[in-house]
Amino acid sequence: MEITFKILLIIFSLALISVVLLQKGKSAGLSGAISGGAEHLFGKTKARGLDLFLQRMTIAVAAGFFITALIVAYLVKA
Repeated sequence: MEITFKILLIIFSLALISVVLLQKGKSAGLSGAISGGAEHLFGKTKARGLDLFLQRMTIAVAAGFFITALIVAYLVKA
């Protein structure tokens, strides 16, 4: 059972790395801060659905990673 949770933890960690790397950066220094403010003012409609999906996927995978890490820590200690 411990090995199963360790494998699951590795899968969650690789998925979390992948999902975070797929996301676009919020700003790129000073020019990103200026254009980011303009996008916020005028609205950004392009690729909003994908950004929202990746954000929700990141939250779900991070929660799974956290819970699995706690379970593995408990099993190793017990």
